[in-house]
Amino acid sequence: MSKIQLFFHYVFRFIWNSIFVLSYPILASFGLLFIGLTLLFSKLSQLLTRLKLEEKKGIVEQTNWETLPNSNDLLEAKVEKQILFGPVGVRLRRKDGVPSVVEDYVFGKKIRILPEGFILEKWNTLDATALPDFDICLYDPERDKIRLLLQISSFDWHLAEVKEKELVFKWFDGTQGGEQLVQL
Repeated sequence: MSKIQLFFHYVFRFIWNSIFVLSYPILASFGLLFIGLTLLFSKLSQLLTRLKLEEKKGIVEQTNWETLPNSNDLLEAKVEKQILFGPVGVRLRRKDGVPSVVEDYVFGKKIRILPEGFILEKWNTLDATALPDFDICLYDPERDKIRLLLQISSFDWHLAEVKEKELVFKWFDGTQGGEQLVQL
């Protein structure tokens, strides 16, 4: 190396070392500050989570029987399974205390009232990976019978039309939709 190259080499090495020595405490303190703030927010989150859980312990939602608002004050429901960001499966029983076939199954919270009875979605499984696997049924409370109407593999369904002895169900599963006509 020539003297000029050696001079520039030493100058740039001195500048680089100076920048590193001067900026290292700043970078290190920023790293420690970042780790400290992360730890602080983590502990604060754990504290708030504990407070929220203690608050929920006083409210026992899954063991209380609640009257279903769409059931003409005939059916009570108790939460059996809650799918995260999805539907709620409930156990049903008659409010008048009469033993019923609805106590043997898990249903969704969608209930439609017809003169012939209640339209319910009867779940065939509680496994979150196998859902939606349910049947649309008609429950006749006078005879205490459940009649299968159709099977739909979608939670997004509704009773579109009620004709004299026909029901029209529409469904959409996110990619495709359909319409089913059911004879009563």
